[in-house]
Amino acid sequence: MADKKNDSGSDSESTEEPVVGNLNKFAVVPPGHTGRPKKGHLIFDACFESGNLGRVDYITEFEYDLFIRPDTCNPRFRVWFNFTVENVKADQRVIFNIVNFSKTKSLYREGMSPMVKSSSRRKWMRITPKLVYYYRCPDHRKNYVMSFAFSFDRESDVYQFAYCYPYSYTRLQNYLDNLEKRNMDYFRRELLCLSVQQRRLDLITITNPENLNPNNTQKTVFVTARVHPGETPSSYVCQGMIDFLVSNHPIAKTLRDHLVFKVVPMLNPDGVYLGNYRCSLMGFDLNRHWLEPSPWAHPTLYATKNVLKIELDFYIDIHAHSTMMNGFMYGNIYEDMARFEKQMLFPKLLCSNAEDFSLPNTSFNRDAVKAGTGRRYGHSEINSSLAGSLQALVAP
Repeated sequence: MADKKNDSGSDSESTEEPVVGNLNKFAVVPPGHTGRPKKGHLIFDACFESGNLGRVDYITEFEYDLFIRPDTCNPRFRVWFNFTVENVKADQRVIFNIVNFSKTKSLYREGMSPMVKSSSRRKWMRITPKLVYYYRCPDHRKNYVMSFAFSFDRESDVYQFAYCYPYSYTRLQNYLDNLEKRNMDYFRRELLCLSVQQRRLDLITITNPENLNPNNTQKTVFVTARVHPGETPSSYVCQGMIDFLVSNHPIAKTLRDHLVFKVVPMLNPDGVYLGNYRCSLMGFDLNRHWLEPSPWAHPTLYATKNVLKIELDFYIDIHAHSTMMNGFMYGNIYEDMARFEKQMLFPKLLCSNAEDFSLPNTSFNRDAVKAGTGRRYGHSEINSSLAGSLQALVAP
């Protein structure tokens, strides 16, 4: 049995309408209970930006089954979760079972644990790994279940749990707004287009302004990120790269003097806002539609592809892998041996400078099922440039 309560407290970053299908201040009470929820009857909420939780079943007063809401218009993908819990009692102990993951492989099997923070402790922390279990459950048709134990210690707090560190569309917009206010002559922000739900697709250009002269022949590096909404580490990597490129570091200045950097930091703003894992509003995996994007169904890809028609020297699409440890790259196989050998330079440089980058995990292929991805489009369509997919680390 369940009741609803309208107390505030979700970690919302936007005033837009909530996503249909997410729990909205949903109180889970014992069978037979009538009236308003009592203290300790947990209230779940995911009706906020990037939130995701579709259903909660009461098992006992100590245990709850949680169901991820599938991606909008695509029930195949159920991985990302992000929700709040309130109306707790001090020292109340619970077990949460997330029972409907669509993936069998997960870094939860390798020691990754969910994120948690609360209204009085705003810094995200990982739940102690020894309290997290990932296993096949006979009660759920032998599907994989991730269970974790948690103790609520402060009655007045609202607790938030997430698959990984969230990074919302609003956070990106605030970040870019602040960069714009600094009036740096080597930083330019443009609106490429609006998404299906009328969110911004931003293009960032970072370079010495002299390099923007049409007669200039400086090399161009193009970077995209966050085509898959649930791969939040890609946004942190992209923001870290932008932070460095606009900094006063001597190497950053040298890079700005000799290169033009163009960055699309969030290819799928609707999917990010909606709390999807992989798809856009309309249920498309955008990283399979680079070859023939539709201006109405995939407007962000369509607009980005038009920009990619300029002369490029290096294209990199930033992702975050959900089943492999360390950072690594996916690259292409080129008939031109010199071009193939040249693309090895960047992974080797990363490996020698970043201890969490794995050269052994880096691979190169021309798999037909990857034909619609950004890196494969870069390989086949963008002149003689190098193209690759950088896979960031989801969990330490």
